Amino acid sequence: MSTSNISDDRLPSTLFLTGIPGMEWAHTWIAIPFCAMYLVALAGNAALIFVIVMDNVFHVPMYLFLCLLSLTDLALSSTTVPKMLAILWFHAGEISFGGCLAQMFCVHSIYALESSILLAMAFDRYVAICNPLRYTIILNHTVIGKIGLAGIFRSVLIVSPFIFLLRRLPYCQHHVMAHTYCEHMGIARLACANINVNVVYGLTVALLAMGLDSILITISYGFILHAVFRLPSHDAQHKALSTCGSHLGVILVFYIPAFFSFLTHRFGQHRVPKHVHIFLANLYVLVPPVLNPLIYGARTKDIRSRLLRLLRLKISI
Repeated sequence: MSTSNISDDRLPSTLFLTGIPGMEWAHTWIAIPFCAMYLVALAGNAALIFVIVMDNVFHVPMYLFLCLLSLTDLALSSTTVPKMLAILWFHAGEISFGGCLAQMFCVHSIYALESSILLAMAFDRYVAICNPLRYTIILNHTVIGKIGLAGIFRSVLIVSPFIFLLRRLPYCQHHVMAHTYCEHMGIARLACANINVNVVYGLTVALLAMGLDSILITISYGFILHAVFRLPSHDAQHKALSTCGSHLGVILVFYIPAFFSFLTHRFGQHRVPKHVHIFLANLYVLVPPVLNPLIYGARTKDIRSRLLRLLRLKISI
């Protein structure tokens, strides 16, 4: 791509995403499992949303939060994967600087929102197990709506400064980024100026969002386990723990790739090969949307049976 696409020495008019560096020969083959995972994520999350919305039985806090989680998973994967596949299959890496900032904003804000929803789901399990008699009073539909709006507001509030921090930097005609989608530090490293402010603020956001949320989730589960092991019967303990098993699985699927990607990007730049980091960054936006509906579908008998019943009804019609 020629330098005529650079509007001035500060902000490039376009950027070029190269894909996974050092693995250009395998781009076509890598895109096949990524595409399959994306289709599974679309089908799985759409099925979960369909079942929860269509059946009044699931209009309870636990499943409403699950519906919100599926919506964010759809948004996260659909924000990144189509462009990713276009880069890997058709070498269509060109993206406007404004479009790149928009994608970056969506990726980070959706991820922060998903962390908020997982925290809300942990609070839901805490209330259900530790205060079951007041469960529907504490977590009514109005409260759930306010929790969702608060999560959106927090995500937008903490991610919006990324746009201004990136626009203030000069880029000196640097416009080629080794990645498959736009994210904050990937764009910042193109700048020909000191980016310490970006690094510090990015670290602050990670600690305030995912770090704080994960601590609060851990505390919630500490109270939950304390309450569970005080139950009189082993059957009651098993039933209570099984309701938390799916949520714990989703938490691990979300936070482990996120923290690994975050730590390697900031502290392992010279230890972790670039192509490994980019490959893991792709999985970090694909694995949670793929596994979340599978985890809940496999472990939740009600959802599985209701989905099969609805599908049979549709086919018979």
